[in-house]
Amino acid sequence: MDILSNQWAVVALIFIINIFYVTFLTMRMILTLKGYRYLAAAVSVVEVIIYVVGLGLVMNSLDKIENIIAYALGFGVGIIVGMKIEEMIALGYIVVNVTTAEYDKEIPRTLRDLGYGVTHYAAQGRDGERLVMQILTPRKYELKLMDTVKNLDPKAFIIAYEPKNIHGGFWVKGVRSKRLQAYDADEI
Repeated sequence: MDILSNQWAVVALIFIINIFYVTFLTMRMILTLKGYRYLAAAVSVVEVIIYVVGLGLVMNSLDKIENIIAYALGFGVGIIVGMKIEEMIALGYIVVNVTTAEYDKEIPRTLRDLGYGVTHYAAQGRDGERLVMQILTPRKYELKLMDTVKNLDPKAFIIAYEPKNIHGGFWVKGVRSKRLQAYDADEI
């Protein structure tokens, strides 16, 4: 039996193909934005092949609304799958700026001992002296760092962002992934 002669098999195939297509599309966009140009180019080759096959199936039967709906639903699910995959691999680094009224030199030292790259300095806030820390971590440890900072100072003001480029210093060489992975934020 030819799979293309069964309409519901075609609908399922279109749905599955589009999930794969959009997952690859999402990953390619993320890789491009993060500067992985050759990997992004390789992913785009697979993406286009999948796209042409899936679109061809839909274009051959535009009179069947279920094919168009399967294509659209596959597109939506593919975006979610692509984002989940990106969250799991968590490419790159994140910089977390922490401002605390607890002008305590132990917080930066504690974070360094846990394996984070920390630069700290004194600052003036509306209500007086503050300690500002700039902390670098691999993206996969962002939430762990946030929990750790909240455990050290529940009132800390925290902002996180992705740096576009990183060059030199402790940040490139010194972020200790094994130490970051090993500790439990709730024990801080």
